[in-house]
Amino acid sequence: MHREIAIRKAEPADAPAIASILENTGWFPFFNGDTLKQNARRIGEFLDNAYAEAKSHSAYVAETGEDILAGYVTVHWLPYLFLPAPEGYISEIFVDERYRGGGIGKALLEAVRVEADAKGCSRLMLCNSRTRHSYKREFYQKLGWQERETVANFIFKL
Repeated sequence: MHREIAIRKAEPADAPAIASILENTGWFPFFNGDTLKQNARRIGEFLDNAYAEAKSHSAYVAETGEDILAGYVTVHWLPYLFLPAPEGYISEIFVDERYRGGGIGKALLEAVRVEADAKGCSRLMLCNSRTRHSYKREFYQKLGWQERETVANFIFKL
């Protein structure tokens, strides 16, 4: 189903809709431990402080023609000494389950790509769990993304 999609920079007022999208995934136990209002307040503060005027972070939202926030993406612009130009690291991209398959994820990634081009970045990078539906249906590969087979992704819990 094709829907009209508008992509714009995220604002603190978008926090309740973003919190709702994240809560509905059910993927984050620590996130589901707080109320929607608590999560929205935290996200709003984060958008206000970290993303509002930052040159090293960006966040975009996707709205449908009915002014429903249907997805979002966050990206961090990282300099590396071993790359010829910065890298854009997409740390989050989520689309409300009701709107998946309508081009919203693609439009969000395109907004990031346009900004990365304007910043002179050398590449974009993201992590995707092999258990996610987007991985199984090869969403990123179909858009030209390449999976790095020789790199392991590690975390260190604090």
